[in-house]
Amino acid sequence: MRQTRLNGTQSRLPAVVIGLAGCAAFSLGDHFNEEMKLAPNDGVVDQAFGHAVSIDGGIIAVGAKGDDDLGAQSGSAYVFNAATGIQIAKLVPDDGAAGDEFGCSIAISGGVVAVGARFDDDHGENSGAAYLFDAATGAQLAKLLPDDGQAGDEFGYSIAMSGGIVAVGAIRTDDLGDSSGSVYLFDVSTGAQLQKLLPNEGAANQSFGVSVAMDDGVVAVGSRSYFVLGEGFTLGAVYLFDVSTGDQINRLSAGNGTWTDFFGDAIDIDNGLVAVGAWARSIFFDHSGAAYVFDASTGDQVSYIVPSDGHDRDHFGISVAIDDGVVAIGSHQDGDNGFNAGSAYLYDAVSGSRIDKLLAHDGSAFDYFGESIAIEHGRVVVGAVGDEDNGSNSGSVYVFDSVCRADFNGDGVLDFFDVSSFLNASPDFNGDGVFDFFDVAGFLNAFSAGCP
Repeated sequence: MRQTRLNGTQSRLPAVVIGLAGCAAFSLGDHFNEEMKLAPNDGVVDQAFGHAVSIDGGIIAVGAKGDDDLGAQSGSAYVFNAATGIQIAKLVPDDGAAGDEFGCSIAISGGVVAVGARFDDDHGENSGAAYLFDAATGAQLAKLLPDDGQAGDEFGYSIAMSGGIVAVGAIRTDDLGDSSGSVYLFDVSTGAQLQKLLPNEGAANQSFGVSVAMDDGVVAVGSRSYFVLGEGFTLGAVYLFDVSTGDQINRLSAGNGTWTDFFGDAIDIDNGLVAVGAWARSIFFDHSGAAYVFDASTGDQVSYIVPSDGHDRDHFGISVAIDDGVVAIGSHQDGDNGFNAGSAYLYDAVSGSRIDKLLAHDGSAFDYFGESIAIEHGRVVVGAVGDEDNGSNSGSVYVFDSVCRADFNGDGVLDFFDVSSFLNASPDFNGDGVFDFFDVAGFLNAFSAGCP
């Protein structure tokens, strides 16, 4: 399969952008080209721009937890127009302070941006906080604090928002033991706390809330492995809750998991499917990584995803996102563009078939491209927290759009000339390293399916 890797001056196939109004799901005929690269107007050294990303309604929100506007590592966030790349607003809290790491987590939904600041001190040192902003104006709408917040809770470590509800993870709360963790639900319009979520079973050091995602009335919460005296280690899991009642409705775990996989550190949910990263799973020696997709209603594992070109310590699954039946997966230590340069992959959520691999056109060592990832209607957003355009570890974000791989000659029309161009090129269409019958079959299937 052709990779999205452009050297020097970027060239581009004619893009067929999947419209925000909705359209058919992706197919193996889709290909993704880099559309633009985002960096803040005031980027600086060690800003960590791109540590967290989110996209909704054609607006991209980016966390920069290392920004120093209100003191060292006070943090900030930015909002961009996804179609033009124009910076709309820079977000900083009214009461931000050094060390807050505002921007360590971020979500956007319905024109509101939710931002976590896990080291805010309102309820004690490193108790944490979350903020809501108007995406269009940058105005702060609310500051969210839990009713029972305490020092060291790290409320705001993770954040998600959907349907007028915001979910905030606090990985160090102690309800079920030291650092067992919890998740709080708030009403976006009023800022009122609605629920506190805890798993039906849990223990110390579980870090419940290390990741959180929401869709269609369901909250998904990631939980790391933990140790129980006399029982040993319990595998990492993802718990599903009903938003309206706070009741646990399912528990997801890998059928082939081990306690060292960090299963659940990254999750997302869309249209009844839950994507889960396990970045430390050791397949190609240590920590090459894997990802899983589950049916939210039944808890059944739908697919198990491992890259065919995986390597030791790629950390495939460090970030995941799912939309329209496609899973986007970050691999921030992949070495295709240099040591720890990073990459991202796209897979069909149900079949587990690879759709594309994304690489930055100007990627280089220690960019950590894939540290964060988001996807919406054919547009993929990838954070590269170590990029150096504005100085060491200033960070950047790349935006990719879908084009049709069956349009082999890039003229925007599927016809005889695409078939001729394909046969003349004899390409490795399915990405298995050889040109054979399966490449021909893959191209013909993509050609028959047409383009978005």
